[in-house]
Amino acid sequence: MTPRLENHYAAAPAAVQAMRGLEAALAKCGLEHGLLELVKLRASQINGCAFCIHMHATALRKAGESEMRLYMLDGWRESPLYSARERAALAWTEALTRLADTHAPDADYELLRAEFSEAEQVNLTFAIGAINVWNRLQVGFRVPHPTDPGPASA
Repeated sequence: MTPRLENHYAAAPAAVQAMRGLEAALAKCGLEHGLLELVKLRASQINGCAFCIHMHATALRKAGESEMRLYMLDGWRESPLYSARERAALAWTEALTRLADTHAPDADYELLRAEFSEAEQVNLTFAIGAINVWNRLQVGFRVPHPTDPGPASA
């Protein structure tokens, strides 16, 4: 994979700074850090963003998330490893990430409404929108993920 721009962040610093400001606000919005990272990882899986998958899986592991929950994230609907709150957030993530196909179904919103306050719903929706923007930047400009050898090659 060949990157399309040398530094897409430097090409639009004001927009990148605004996105970083949004991320800073979301980090302080009261939603659980692990929940936000799961949402970011799931949206990145859907969008095929290897850079962001690497980033958010790494962040979750560093925060103590179990390997099995990371492995099972793509099959969360069939797994008992996720709480009702996480399931509602993941359903909303999938609905909004695949918006052209789903049109944000009422059933997914009802799950969200049962688990999240109105402010949390809005903040979660901003977080989903933000990760989708980051995914589009990284995939669109073909940004490679960092390569770390991992334990298998040690």
